[in-house]
Amino acid sequence: MTEIHGSRDCGNSPKNKFVQDIAIALETGEATPQDFSEDVVWEGASEEPINGRSALFQELADRTTPIAITVEHAISHGKVGSASGEATLGNGRSRRFSHIFEFTNAKANRVAVIKSYA
Repeated sequence: MTEIHGSRDCGNSPKNKFVQDIAIALETGEATPQDFSEDVVWEGASEEPINGRSALFQELADRTTPIAITVEHAISHGKVGSASGEATLGNGRSRRFSHIFEFTNAKANRVAVIKSYA
């Protein structure tokens, strides 16, 4: 099981917490299908954009599960959100991550577009 260190940005903000949860899901590969639109697009996870929920879950299935994740910031405003942090892998290496999310609506309860930077 991955050790999670969450952001202090989440406090009383359910939208910020959702942003953090989605970032953790992308890093661990343990996501919930209903959190993503059927035609979600994920840019930056591979050379070509990943199109559609099924393709996104295929990509997530191939990810190496980190032993720890630290989310430094998780913020949202309107139909966008962003999370950044660091994932520590089993071999001791770490990788930085930054994910920008565009949601299907201002309630920010379903992801339409992901742009990832490592």
